[in-house]
Amino acid sequence: MNQAGTSQAELLYEAQQRKVRQFRNNVVITWIVLLGLLIFLFSGPIQIDTDFIRRNTLFIASGIGETLNISVLSIVLAIILALLAALGRLSTIPPVYAVSTFYVSLIRGTPLFLQIFFFFLALPQLGIVLPGLIAGVLALGLNYGAYMSETFRAGIASVSKGQREAAIAIGMTPTQTMRRIVLPQALRFAIPPMGNDFISMTKDSALVSATGFVHDVMWRATRVGRAEFNSLEALIIAAVFYWMMTLILTTFQNRMEARLARGDR
Repeated sequence: MNQAGTSQAELLYEAQQRKVRQFRNNVVITWIVLLGLLIFLFSGPIQIDTDFIRRNTLFIASGIGETLNISVLSIVLAIILALLAALGRLSTIPPVYAVSTFYVSLIRGTPLFLQIFFFFLALPQLGIVLPGLIAGVLALGLNYGAYMSETFRAGIASVSKGQREAAIAIGMTPTQTMRRIVLPQALRFAIPPMGNDFISMTKDSALVSATGFVHDVMWRATRVGRAEFNSLEALIIAAVFYWMMTLILTTFQNRMEARLARGDR
C-alpha cells in the first residue's frame, strides 16, 4: 500500500513537472515570436539605419558602466536613508519623528525630475556645485530612500512583540534587541522589494542624463542620435541595453527570492 501510494505521488509530481516545463516552453516560444515580430516591424515597414546602429552601438554601450555606477551608489544611499527614516518614524521622540516624516513627505510630494534638477541647477545658485555623479546619486538616493522607508518600517513592525520581550527578558538592551533581533529579520523582509527598487532605479537613472552632466547610456544615445538625425535608431539601442540590464537583474532577484523562500521552509 505504501509502495503504491509512493508510486502514485511520484507520478503526480512528474506530471506537475511536465506541466511546468510545458508552460515555460510555451512562454519562451511566445517571447521568440514577439521578438521576431518586432524585428520584422523595424526591418520591414519601418526602415532603420543599420549602418548607424553598427557604428554607434559600442559608443552607447560604453555608458552602461556609468548607469550601473549611479544605480549602485544610489541604492546604497537609499538603503541607509530608508533605514534611518523608518527608525525615525517608529521613534517616540517628537523631533526625530518630525524630521523623518517631514523628509518622507517632502520627497514623496515632489517629482523625481524636479529633485534631479534641483541638485544640478538650484544648488549652484546657492554656491554649492556638485560633480554630476554625486548630484545624480544624491537625487536618486534621497528619492528612493523616502519610498523604501515604508518597506523597512513594515519589516521592523513585522517582528513580533514577543521576540522583543524575550530579548529584554534575557538582559538585552533596546539597542542590542534592535541590532541583533529586529533588524536582521526586517532586512530579510525588505530584500525582495529592494531588488525591485534597484531595477526601477537602474531605469530611472536615465532621467539624470537630461542634465547633460552624466554620460550614461541615455545621454550617449540622445547625443549621437541628435547629432546624426537618427534618434529612432539611437533610442532603440538604448532600449535594448536597458532591457538587457533589467532581464539580468530580474534573474538575480528571482534566484535570491527562491533562496530566501527555501530558508523560510
